[in-house]
Amino acid sequence: MLTIDIPGSAPLTLTHLVLDYNGSIAIDGELLPGVVQRLEQLRRSLTIHVLTADTHGTVREKLRATDIAVHVIGLQDQVAAKRRFVEELGTQFVVAAGNGRNDVQMLKAASLGICIIQQEGAASGVVQAADLVTTSILDALDLLLVPDRLRATLRN
Repeated sequence: MLTIDIPGSAPLTLTHLVLDYNGSIAIDGELLPGVVQRLEQLRRSLTIHVLTADTHGTVREKLRATDIAVHVIGLQDQVAAKRRFVEELGTQFVVAAGNGRNDVQMLKAASLGICIIQQEGAASGVVQAADLVTTSILDALDLLLVPDRLRATLRN
């Protein structure tokens, strides 16, 4: 569990990290450098889930050497599937990160939603749905590894 006190707001009590794959932790099906190392550190305090339609069909292979849970969703109604997944975990315990239009409801449902703008860009709805926006998955993960950065961004 990761508890983060945010001045002027209720503390965040997080137990799950839900990540989109392509555009978020991977580009064109390839994991971005430094992601796995940070996820391994975060696994000490959070259960990590990768939730994806697996566009390139490589997610299980790319994450095979880790203990990260991979959940492949169908191509139909991805928006509802991602939102439902977060709801089943308990929205108040989830931090979620993504960049695509199909991530909007997932970020809205999560206690903390992070929009990631990288090479694929980000859908405008994701930017609006997020609690904060980063230009790198490494920066997003570092916010959880170094919570003082998150406090500084979200305080009232």
